[in-house]
Amino acid sequence: MVETYVRLLCPECNKEWELGPDELPGPKRNYSCSNCHATRRLAEFMRTERDLETLKQLQ
Repeated sequence: MVETYVRLLCPECNKEWELGPDELPGPKRNYSCSNCHATRRLAEFMRTERDLETLKQLQ
């Protein structure tokens, strides 16, 4: 089985990281950057539209 992940990018501090979809809340829920603690909807942390689509498909 291939492990799937989504790429995240903080809109405030530009930190980049990856997490599995099962480690994240829904795209409309609030999420906080572990680096600068900026809080926004998780969809705003998705690096690309493809990452957002992956998250929606696997949740």
